[in-house]
Amino acid sequence: MLDNYLPALLFICVGLLVGIGPVVVGFLLGAHRPDSEKNSPYECGFEAFEDARMKFDVRYYLIAILFIVFDLEIAFLFPWAVVFKELGWFGFGIMALFLTTLTAGFVYAWKKGALEWE
Repeated sequence: MLDNYLPALLFICVGLLVGIGPVVVGFLLGAHRPDSEKNSPYECGFEAFEDARMKFDVRYYLIAILFIVFDLEIAFLFPWAVVFKELGWFGFGIMALFLTTLTAGFVYAWKKGALEWE
């Protein structure tokens, strides 16, 4: 019975060793010489010029949401394409409806100017 779990236990141990081992070795063998430059916050190589909690333009979030929506569209196309022959015309119609709905949303966002960046 324990022989069945030995490969899984070995896999977990090797994974932990590979994941945690380099961190421990780096901590033990690494140089510990902090200075003001190493401890300063890094922000693109220059000093911060505004508050970190500044407001972003809503278009940034809109572009991010549109990306997620159309990325998910592609994610749904792959499994559908794999079982396309088994689904028949019903599956084709449902996917056509799904793509039409997403295309209508894309056209709406395009017409509203959501994809324009000034």
